[in-house]
Amino acid sequence: MFTFITVFLITYALFSISGVLFPTDLSYYATLKKPSWNPPAKLFGIVWAILYALISASVAIVYTKTDGFQEATYGYVLILLINYLANQAFTFFEFKLKNLRLAFIDSAIVAISTFLLICATIPYSKLAAWLLVPYLLWSCFATLLAWTIYQLNKNTNRAY
Repeated sequence: MFTFITVFLITYALFSISGVLFPTDLSYYATLKKPSWNPPAKLFGIVWAILYALISASVAIVYTKTDGFQEATYGYVLILLINYLANQAFTFFEFKLKNLRLAFIDSAIVAISTFLLICATIPYSKLAAWLLVPYLLWSCFATLLAWTIYQLNKNTNRAY
């Protein structure tokens, strides 16, 4: 149980770090044209906090079942790393570079790599794979939202 909790906390901290390094620029976000179905800005932080907990639990399960990833496939570890890096890059693209096109592309990479991560997790634990399904659903929604915001703002200085 100690290993599970430790891996959970480390994973949660790692996934949360981009919010510290590249905080959400709410004033910039408020200036963007957004669709009518855009969720309130406050909801994003709540959703990501929950998703990071689910991701962390999934990773901790696989970590404990594979003897510290020693028995995990290279594919699982690589997909997890790609997903993590893409997840972290979004806030950099969206709020530091203010590049909506890169933010959309990055969102798509997160969604695709989340699907692949679910597939790669199934052999280790069906529960760990199911814990990632809300992440996939939200990532797909976030990709659609990022695409729509990009399209609505592409003729302004904010899109690139």
